[in-house]
Amino acid sequence: MQEIVGESLARRLVDWGVDTVFGLPGDGINGLMEGFRRQRDKLRFVLVHHEEAAAFMATGYAKATGRVGVCVATSGPGAIHLLNGLYDAKLDHVPVLAITGMQESSVLGSHYQQEVHAALLYQDVAEAYNLMVTNPQQVPGVVDIAIRHALARRSVAHLSFPNDVQVAAAGEDPYRHVSPGKPPMSSPVVSQPAVSAVQADLARAAEVLNAGKKVAMLVGVGARRARNEVLAVADALASPIVKTLSGKMVVPDDHPLTTGGLGLLGTKPSEELMEECDTLLMVGTSFPYGKYLPSPGQARVVQIDIDASLIGLRLPIDAAVTADATVALQQLLPMLQARSDRSFLTKYQQARDAWRADMEALEDPGRDPIAPQYLISCVDEAATSDAILTCDSGTIATWAARHWTIRGNREFYLSGNLATMAPGLPYAVAMQHAYPGRQVIAFVGDGGFAMLMAEFLTAVRHELPIKVIINNNNAYGQILWEQIILGYPEYEVRHGQPEPDFAAWARACGGYGVKVTDPKSLSGAVREALAHPGPALVDCDVNPNEPPMPGKVRYEQAKHFTEAFLRGEPHKKATLATVARDKINELRS
Repeated sequence: MQEIVGESLARRLVDWGVDTVFGLPGDGINGLMEGFRRQRDKLRFVLVHHEEAAAFMATGYAKATGRVGVCVATSGPGAIHLLNGLYDAKLDHVPVLAITGMQESSVLGSHYQQEVHAALLYQDVAEAYNLMVTNPQQVPGVVDIAIRHALARRSVAHLSFPNDVQVAAAGEDPYRHVSPGKPPMSSPVVSQPAVSAVQADLARAAEVLNAGKKVAMLVGVGARRARNEVLAVADALASPIVKTLSGKMVVPDDHPLTTGGLGLLGTKPSEELMEECDTLLMVGTSFPYGKYLPSPGQARVVQIDIDASLIGLRLPIDAAVTADATVALQQLLPMLQARSDRSFLTKYQQARDAWRADMEALEDPGRDPIAPQYLISCVDEAATSDAILTCDSGTIATWAARHWTIRGNREFYLSGNLATMAPGLPYAVAMQHAYPGRQVIAFVGDGGFAMLMAEFLTAVRHELPIKVIINNNNAYGQILWEQIILGYPEYEVRHGQPEPDFAAWARACGGYGVKVTDPKSLSGAVREALAHPGPALVDCDVNPNEPPMPGKVRYEQAKHFTEAFLRGEPHKKATLATVARDKINELRS
């Protein structure tokens, strides 16, 4: 059988170690699908219900494995649907290759049906590489270039294939042009070597850090493979470790050196130590929320990042180190002077202990309606020590940030910089594919789940034992509180009747599903779902009036919150009752 371009593409993906492609077929990629079919013993195709989910799955796969994620969609609307998931990959700096179809080259420019020029549409998102393939001779080479660029730049690459090119003979050269010679195809390189730091940069960084009296560390997901090195440097500097939300898994939450997260979803001790520190070491993060960082001039700053373009975005930098986090910290450690004065660290360890007691007090099993903090605490208690938790954006990110404990080999993923709704379920599907022996849990809101809920059926069909926990407040909870914090009474953010029963949907798909409204039955229901051998879902009704309070409430936030109530917040009594109950529980702790 003559090899076609679609098969040539599939073979080259396999050469790069790609074992899974997420996507949805269409007449714009039939030639590519035939190529995937011919390589089906080496290349799995995961059929999804929506192209957005395919892009999220490719992104989640890349986040969890460090390898390139691959998604495919048909021409026109299919290519358009990929965009949200691809922006998630771009903004969180993970390598993804998107493959799209295109109309036959002979009709391009004639206002043909579904003639959306994906290469033009993707100009912003596909910053690593972006090309429409026009000649079968290009295929192996441009696949190499696209994947190398996606890995090197940790971003999105895109290849678009016209229909006639997809089914052309792989060796065909339709233009019969004069060529200087065909270059040999280089062997794929799946992983990249760690980048060492320049010695002079390390010396400058050590000088700044050794001069500091109150040193703090801020670590992000770029340091996820440098846990031991982060802890060793923090111990030498007597430095508290503050974590970004995406970097939650870098250091165990129960380790004595960390004070937890930073920002709106962070902890009070982390925020206060940022206000006091005189030196800040940033590792693997370009944390975007400047108001939570030291004031300019307050602290000297050292930043370590493998991407030089991300250094100095938020604060003036006194020492910049462009290198892999693990290698840089290994090189830096012998140059640091161990601290005997650990009073700054001790102060914030005590503050962290008090904060944790307050958070545990909110995990109250006696509250009805069910407190969302209690829901995630039940998941936290029952999950395995190597469980992967995926999360959507919204109030659930607050509960996961504060009540999902990183210990052992647990991991945590969400849409960091894009902060989009709906990736939690597709992430779980992709990560369960990548790690079939691990427990993978999607902790999602009712709003995010409803957007791509058909992918639970994908999990059932592929026999993926993912667990889905739905924090169901029948509202867009984060938007509700954002309206109030701005000083406006809430408007059109709560759903009316009937309320959904997603557990019924799970059972209709052939999975395990249970609806929970009674706090007394919640812990047992979560344990049963996690123990179920196949896909399982717990739909838990939680208190819709539970506010995701900032770690440290600022004057402007309190002022706007009060103004919203004075203007006629429709659920003020229930909300005030919830806030009062939370405060009573904290005082009892």
